[in-house]
Amino acid sequence: MTSDKKSLRDAYGEILVELGSQDRSIVVLDADLSGSTRTSKFAKKYPERFFNMGIAEQDMISTAAGLAAVGKIPFASTFAVFASGRAWDQVRQSVCLSNMNVKIVASHGGITVGEDGPTHQALEDIALMRIMPNMTVIVPADAHETTSAMKTIVKTRGPVYLRTARDKLPVVTDEGFEFDIGKGSVVRDGPDAAIIACGYMVAKSLEAADLLAKDGIMAAVVNMSTIKPLDTGLVAKMAASTGAIVAAEEHSIIGGLGSAVAEAVCEVGPVPVIRVGMKKPVGQSGKPEQLLDHYGMNAISIADAVHKAVSMKKEPVSNAQS
Repeated sequence: MTSDKKSLRDAYGEILVELGSQDRSIVVLDADLSGSTRTSKFAKKYPERFFNMGIAEQDMISTAAGLAAVGKIPFASTFAVFASGRAWDQVRQSVCLSNMNVKIVASHGGITVGEDGPTHQALEDIALMRIMPNMTVIVPADAHETTSAMKTIVKTRGPVYLRTARDKLPVVTDEGFEFDIGKGSVVRDGPDAAIIACGYMVAKSLEAADLLAKDGIMAAVVNMSTIKPLDTGLVAKMAASTGAIVAAEEHSIIGGLGSAVAEAVCEVGPVPVIRVGMKKPVGQSGKPEQLLDHYGMNAISIADAVHKAVSMKKEPVSNAQS
């Protein structure tokens, strides 16, 4: 991890322009938030392929489905809370049930939306999109992964929900990082526990691993940027090799990455799984880092969860019998 911070939504806007130059079937729709989602970059370059749908998210999604039906590759963007909540019915009925090739790229995910408060802090969107039929759910860890994920999903047929952040996030992957749908990546090895994280929590987990190392606990850190389909093989490997897992996400602990990991672990051989995420029903207005600290989504909270998970490990069979 470097000290550099880069914007995921800026990366989205820039790669969207690049992809648009390569494929004229790409069209972009926005719900009157193109300055914030960064689709304004595409609008400026290709105005004939950009559609500002106004504050009408349901219409935007339905229109995107119609465009996909005639062979276009639509990217529909708005804030995560609106894409997942206000347009849920249209995403389900018009996009997912028919397996339409619509890419929903939602910005302002998580508690780090900050001062906009609970009405704009999407803490349920991963759960809402994860349950959708045919939907792929992606939460990139940084700008490099966002760029690579965009290059991948434009070539992959079917609905995709890709979540970006409002704030600039630390760079945790190399510039040439190659994203692979349904595959997690181990960004740090360690035999004592595994921290499986997505989005901003990957950087926080690497910080936590440094704190844990001072206590003699060597924790692996996994960037699980694809929430669905989950890399259950890697989850099983981490469970078997470490015996303790912490799942960390900037989302409710209900229905998101933590739930997906816990479900997978239950099927491959139970080990302790501690979920780090939003435990309160809603957030509040505040500075992003202050909110992460307040709600227990920081490096210290992740490290504490690892300590707890390690303490819950079963004694190895060989030791128990001796």
